[in-house]
Amino acid sequence: MAPPSVEAPRPAVQLVTVGEDEAGVRLDRALAKILPTVPRTRIFRLIRKGEVRVNGKRANPEQRLAAGDRLRVPPVRAQSESQVAEAQAVAAGRPRPVPQTLIAQINAAIIHEDERLLVLDKPSGLAVHGGSGLSFGVIEALRAARPDETLELAHRLDRDTSGILLVTRKPAALRTLHALLRDGAVEKSYLALVVGRWELGRKLVDAPLLVDARVGGERTVRVGAGGKSARTQFALVQQFGPRASLVQAALHTGRTHQIRVHAAHCAHPVAGDPKYGDEAANSALRELGLRRMFLHAHSVNFDWPQGGQVSVSAPLPDDLKAVIDALGARAALKAGRSRNRATPR
Repeated sequence: MAPPSVEAPRPAVQLVTVGEDEAGVRLDRALAKILPTVPRTRIFRLIRKGEVRVNGKRANPEQRLAAGDRLRVPPVRAQSESQVAEAQAVAAGRPRPVPQTLIAQINAAIIHEDERLLVLDKPSGLAVHGGSGLSFGVIEALRAARPDETLELAHRLDRDTSGILLVTRKPAALRTLHALLRDGAVEKSYLALVVGRWELGRKLVDAPLLVDARVGGERTVRVGAGGKSARTQFALVQQFGPRASLVQAALHTGRTHQIRVHAAHCAHPVAGDPKYGDEAANSALRELGLRRMFLHAHSVNFDWPQGGQVSVSAPLPDDLKAVIDALGARAALKAGRSRNRATPR
């Protein structure tokens, strides 16, 4: 179809006259030619809302146009090149391309790189891989950015958990790293804010974990006989009165939800945990700015058998540091009030 002629468009609005060659074309298809970077779903929505007019009147998407019809086309924000490419891929039945914004975000998260390994400081909210309604995750973005490499996740992090994530660049590196993980030769340390005053000192939790599937297929984990062996070493880092404590958790095994379930098993669930946590405590901590689970993969250390050491750490992200600052300020204020009450007048 030849492009329609445009008559003296007013600012932000197009007034389009249908030519002889466009006679008989459906309204939705004519608009797709006029607005090539706008998805069809948006075009249908514009027509249904009455923002598109034919000869001053509302119309429907299937309406056939006649030569001389005048179309009023409202202002519509154009899509980016990546959005256009995604829409075209979906229309053609091809896999959707990974958004460039996600690729840029993942590239910026790489904090260590060598010939065998990438180490990322994964932001909270990003899944490590697609699935369960998500088209893309960290690994899909990395593969899109590095199509000539054989990239594989060496382990997993929950979507809400931030911090150190290991990705191998060669099959041999993946096999070696998996062997190191199985043998406990990889030191992985997390920082977690737990509910309550931690008075357990350095505590090794050695409690087997069972994976259950609840209604709807949601996966949950619990401590139970017959489960897989799981060991977590906890140590106090900082205390904030009776409300919460910052602890370090070192993994001796790598089971699903291990730190979260072991912390709850100790009656100190991870702050902000929606599945195993304390709802009342989570609500109180939201007032101090905690908007997600306070669990951060802080550091990793190991030696390659072929030589070379990997030792990388990632500091707490700003959102979690802000919560620590707020808790510290609240605890200091409370301590000051207690001292004032104890001082004789």
